[in-house]
Amino acid sequence: MQKYIAALKAAFPLTLPICAAYLFLGFSFGIYFCSKGFSMWYPMLTALTVFAGSLEFFIANVMIGAFDPVFMFVMAVIINARHLFYGISMLEPYKNMGLTKFYLIFGLTDETYAINVSVKPPEHVDKKAYYFFVTFLNHCYWFTGTTIGAFVGSNIDFNSKGLDFSLTALFITIVVNQWLNMDNHIPALIGLIVPTICLVALGTKSFIPPAMLLILVIFIMMYRKEQAYQGGKKK
Repeated sequence: MQKYIAALKAAFPLTLPICAAYLFLGFSFGIYFCSKGFSMWYPMLTALTVFAGSLEFFIANVMIGAFDPVFMFVMAVIINARHLFYGISMLEPYKNMGLTKFYLIFGLTDETYAINVSVKPPEHVDKKAYYFFVTFLNHCYWFTGTTIGAFVGSNIDFNSKGLDFSLTALFITIVVNQWLNMDNHIPALIGLIVPTICLVALGTKSFIPPAMLLILVIFIMMYRKEQAYQGGKKK
């Protein structure tokens, strides 16, 4: 029990900025979803089981029309393709996590990734418990904000115009923060240059899948090169 308390104490302060963001974004999402004519249980269940902000905003729009599972699957892959890149960099930190790994994979949002990749758990703190609490606390913040927003949205008439842009604003903030705090800007530059080239070459309707695929290939090559370099140093 002591190790869980220590892990919670280490994780909680780091997630407080995310708490402020997720409460507001979740609140916006809850209102936005209910403004489409759904009861408060829909956004709450989505926040609990999907937990992918941009995809959840998309789901709110898709559910208005006829359900197309193939289209939904393709869009879900495209919208969340960035998690493939996160997953590559978290292979080592999430190693030997047992069953907890499945929840950590499920809960790997942009903000959780930002904390876990930039702040290492203290030496006296159990790594498995630390990563769990970072993920779990952020999940709780999102669900709480969504629940409050869903309650307000289902009981009060609200103009939801512009609320979906709040997620874009958060992404911009995360990118700027990572740029200022990380010494290695190569991944950020790759993420900027490759989509720009694909956008110019392929146009606005077709550039995202090729850009994501190309970035993934580049990152895999970089990861393998880094692993080979580390292996060479150990020898």
